[in-house]
Amino acid sequence: MKTITEIKNEFASASLEEKKALCQLYAEDERSGVRKLIEKCRKEEAALEKELLRMEHMMEYEHKYEHLGYLCGIDEVGRGPLAGPVVACAVILPKDHGILYLNDSKKLTAKKREELYEVILEKAVSVGIGMAGPARIDEINILQATYEAMRQAIEKLSVRPQLLLNDAVTIPAVEIPQVPIVKGDAKSASIAAASIVAKVTRDRLMEEYDAALPEYGFASNKGYGSAEHIEALKKYGPSPIHRASFITHFV
Repeated sequence: MKTITEIKNEFASASLEEKKALCQLYAEDERSGVRKLIEKCRKEEAALEKELLRMEHMMEYEHKYEHLGYLCGIDEVGRGPLAGPVVACAVILPKDHGILYLNDSKKLTAKKREELYEVILEKAVSVGIGMAGPARIDEINILQATYEAMRQAIEKLSVRPQLLLNDAVTIPAVEIPQVPIVKGDAKSASIAAASIVAKVTRDRLMEEYDAALPEYGFASNKGYGSAEHIEALKKYGPSPIHRASFITHFV
């Protein structure tokens, strides 16, 4: 009879399908250590089934419009911060992308976003990024700057989509048909993917700004108006990446 440590190692190196076979193999083993391994495996199975079902719901709009051809999810991040750009992303996923755990980027940990960012870039048919910096935001206002960043993102796609799935907005001056979806980053896999790529892109950029302007804490606050950020703003004044139209209450 194998020791519990040996069985534990078998489970540790097995895929989920292999774990199912191991659960059957050791189903009659009454040792508590083995029972715990089987129970853990069954919980993983149940969690995966739940995630597969959730992702099927996240593909509702994709299935509804897939007959049209390429569908593109669009989202932005960075409308609210006091500093840094607004970043938009456009993502075209293949119909059979098989990516799990896509969700509104705000509902994911930074670690999970980074993992999914790499998977999305690897599997996507095309990804486009657009951004508008602080000077442009001050010049034309944040809403128009957001639309401009979204149009840039669409233009940078390597293939032309037949339909845009947008998070809540209808983008002006775009000829491609659009479907605005309220809270779309939590309802559409394509929009969620765009949300994640936009968030990771902007966060990495703010971390780079932090290296040059460490006094504002951009690595941690990402340009948003945290108490420490506002205090630094009052103490040091605005940096070159602050939005003048956003900080009139503080400086």
